[in-house]
Amino acid sequence: MTRNLLYAQSGGVTAVINASAAGVIATARQASGEIGQVLAARNGILGVLRETLVDTAGLSVSDLARLRATPGGAFGSCRFDLDPAEQNPAQYDRLFAVLAAHDVGYFLYNGGNGSMETCRQIQAAADARSYPLRVVGVPKTVDNDIVLTDCCPGFGSAAKYLATSIREVGLDLDAMTTGSGRAFVLEVMGRNAGWLAAACALAAEDDDAAPHLILLPEVLFDEAAFLEKVTAVVERLGSCAIVVAEGIRGQDGQILSMQDRNQKGYIQLGGAGEVIAERIHACLGYKVHFALADYLQRSARHIASKTDTAQAFGVGKAAVRRALGGGSGVVGIERLSDTPYLWRTTLQTFDDVANLERQLPPEFITPDGFGVTDAFRRWCRPLIAGEDWPPFRDGLPDYLRLQLPLVPARLPPYVP
Repeated sequence: MTRNLLYAQSGGVTAVINASAAGVIATARQASGEIGQVLAARNGILGVLRETLVDTAGLSVSDLARLRATPGGAFGSCRFDLDPAEQNPAQYDRLFAVLAAHDVGYFLYNGGNGSMETCRQIQAAADARSYPLRVVGVPKTVDNDIVLTDCCPGFGSAAKYLATSIREVGLDLDAMTTGSGRAFVLEVMGRNAGWLAAACALAAEDDDAAPHLILLPEVLFDEAAFLEKVTAVVERLGSCAIVVAEGIRGQDGQILSMQDRNQKGYIQLGGAGEVIAERIHACLGYKVHFALADYLQRSARHIASKTDTAQAFGVGKAAVRRALGGGSGVVGIERLSDTPYLWRTTLQTFDDVANLERQLPPEFITPDGFGVTDAFRRWCRPLIAGEDWPPFRDGLPDYLRLQLPLVPARLPPYVP
């Protein structure tokens, strides 16, 4: 008996999340005897509740190849958390009414650690209702903060883009240094984990190359010690390049800068780089420029890591195979060796992954707290290795823009 498979994307998208979608769709098509339609929800779990679903059968083989090389979330993402089942049973009634109406037996959710909690909730509710459903979490996040995995698809490409950017800006900074003292500050994503900021260290081929200092969320910000370091670098080189993780905290443990906090407690970070730049200028008098990588770092498919793309596609394939095998949980990546870099997929339980956060371990951080160790560099280098260029047309990447029609609704409109 064939059942349909439903795929959805969640959270902040990445340069390679659509490679996971391509892996899911291509692998599910190969299992035509066990899987019927391969559906996708528009805008994550909200699309399931709203019954805004598309049939991916309209994607040709060449479309799938272009999808694999396209950044963003082709099916639309969301930041939406399900309520606990006991607090909002009507929400779950609607969810399972949609799944039943479209004969969905497999649900694959492509997201970060919060999305894995959504997977856990849905699988638990399905089991409680005796609804036959296999839920598998497909990992993705540029923050690299999902636990029990060597790395997260999306991280390697964002890391490659950022390390490339800080290396290039370092050469620009060198050229513009005239002896009066200047600094450049780059703010990067990562929330409470410093993986992306740390990855910028790969750009420096020696102690004089950018970045000279890295501010990590795992190390409480000591302004006096920081300004002393900046002064020493400028006196030696004439300029200083600094990478700032968006989630750095002051000595009181409070986030240095944030833009917003929603009603459910989700914090939108941002502004730490500007704060640091202002302190450098105010205290040291240097000319300072700062930049916010923001969406650029997570959407830069034109310089994607070949390793990252392969892993993103691979976890999509593995998710389908695990679901068909009767499994549920979160697909992970296990490192088998550093040189050559070898890996395989694993399956972790939802309880061991959902809503947990993986930070840089102490052995990856230098004793002074302003840089990373060689152990980190050895761990990170394979993840940015190789180039996987998208196709180009008229000098620009030729990305796919999906325009699949909605599957006809079988239920009344959703009323929250």
